[in-house]
Amino acid sequence: MKHTIRIILSLLLSVAFSASAYADGLRLGTVVIDAGHGGKDPGCVSKDKKTYEKTLTLDIATKFSDLIKAEFPDVNVILTRSTDEFVELRGRADIANRSNANLFISLHINASSSTSPNGYSVHILGQSSQKNRDLFAENMDIVKRENSVILLEDDYQTHYQGFNPSDPESYIFMSLMQNSNLEQSLLLASIISEKLKGGPIKSDKGIRQNPFYVLWRTSMPAVLVELGFISNDTDLSALRQEEKRAELAKRLLGAFRDYKQLYDSSLGLDRDGDSAPADPKGSAKETKQETARESGSKSADVSGVLYGTQIFATSKAIDSSDKRFLGWKPQVVKIGNLYKYIIGVSSSAEEARKNNAAIKKEYPASFMVQIKDGATSPLK
Repeated sequence: MKHTIRIILSLLLSVAFSASAYADGLRLGTVVIDAGHGGKDPGCVSKDKKTYEKTLTLDIATKFSDLIKAEFPDVNVILTRSTDEFVELRGRADIANRSNANLFISLHINASSSTSPNGYSVHILGQSSQKNRDLFAENMDIVKRENSVILLEDDYQTHYQGFNPSDPESYIFMSLMQNSNLEQSLLLASIISEKLKGGPIKSDKGIRQNPFYVLWRTSMPAVLVELGFISNDTDLSALRQEEKRAELAKRLLGAFRDYKQLYDSSLGLDRDGDSAPADPKGSAKETKQETARESGSKSADVSGVLYGTQIFATSKAIDSSDKRFLGWKPQVVKIGNLYKYIIGVSSSAEEARKNNAAIKKEYPASFMVQIKDGATSPLK
């Protein structure tokens, strides 16, 4: 019990330190890309034993890193490994924590005992994302597999204070930690999931919450991406192709670009980190958008059918004056423990679509919804 408390206090301190660095650094200046597995840990292996997860993740991570460096030379991109080497699970998170990273993205390839499952999925820290399920009821096989890397480390019982990746009871202390970065992790996960659609890996397995140790130990917004199933012939065929891996890296870059834009714009910064200059020719446009902001800020009768644009969802309430809303006054729809923030709300779908045109420029990952009887549904 003392060991568990010590771990929790240590993580709380690291989270506090990261929050301070976030405030001081302002822009999204550092991202850590984690190529899953490596060295003596091959990760998942194809049935013919010719393709290893560790090789695929390193190639995609390297391509992703190079693309960010080329487009954003001011961003510090750190790879947890740049060669086929074994990096301890705790070491991967420690690299991100020591560098005061703003973002941690861990890349993996999934596997199943059956050849049927296929597709990509994006994971954030938390309990099972399915209602009425406990922490271990969903995706526990994948959680155990990714966390089992611990067993390959020397003296792991000392380093991990008795944490056993095969024992569900070892995960209980994770649920005691409140992830202060959950909403940002969820935002990034939704953007990545959207960007991967229509890519080399066709099936979208969705966004899920799981107790991955590497996500729990990091003290910044973090996601773990499973880029297909090595056990599925179709996914494996795509993953074995150089151009397909390059496309996956480009789609990840697109997600990073959109997330960075939201991150920096929420601080009133443009791409170069300076205040955006005023456009004298844009006054009419600004006036039109300001009118849309005002029309979308009025409290509406939630008993009727409304339309608007959902910009993000969080696990805790956010004040309507928060700078992340960029001047919009959101309507909040609470479903379970999730707060959905919707702006540009109107009883007219046509008017809401006009508002959406302006909103999409500020929130590229947003989408239109219908609000009815206290619930939301996507609007096509």
